[in-house]
Amino acid sequence: MRLPATAHTSRPWRIHEIAGDFHVEDVWALPTPGGPDDLHHLVRQITDGGGDKNTISSPTYRALFALRWKLGKLLGWDKSDAGIGTRVETLLDRLPADLREGPRGTDPRSVPFTSLYQLHDEWAAEMANRTVHAVMHIGWVRDGTGGYRGQMAVLVKPNGLFGALYMAAIKPFRYVGVYPALFRAMGRAWQANARERNAAARPGPAEGAARTT
Repeated sequence: MRLPATAHTSRPWRIHEIAGDFHVEDVWALPTPGGPDDLHHLVRQITDGGGDKNTISSPTYRALFALRWKLGKLLGWDKSDAGIGTRVETLLDRLPADLREGPRGTDPRSVPFTSLYQLHDEWAAEMANRTVHAVMHIGWVRDGTGGYRGQMAVLVKPNGLFGALYMAAIKPFRYVGVYPALFRAMGRAWQANARERNAAARPGPAEGAARTT
């Protein structure tokens, strides 16, 4: 479900200190119900490629991504000189000392993002190409029914007029062909991994015995 930008901006996320000059492009509630300590499971699912384009059956999704990568290759949008550390400076340089010295998280395998930091309730990663400098922010929030769920915000800084026009042009395709298929796959993967999460949350025999003594 798409959420208003305030669902992201009203929360005291640390990303506000780092990417305050980025525009909030999208905010979505993720189909990942869980407990208060489950963000790391969602981050692992994302970074391991669960719900990525290789597991999404939607032909529209696959066709859109194939077209995007083909255009990027033909027009040089994704060349190394257009990315982090070349066209734009990495946001790692903006991290305050406590985030710089804390866990950085794992870089996703299936998408070209670089992890910035990982906390108990939020994780952020960045990417850049010829069109945009973007941040994927994953937060862990109360769902209003006593549980928790993931929340994704996409923050962008378009590369001039060309980048702004590109973002406007792809918006309908993101909403119709990309996000619905992505989130369905994410939800399926989250449900498929439920047994593993529950097993990790249960105390082992020794731990359980210690709690009862």
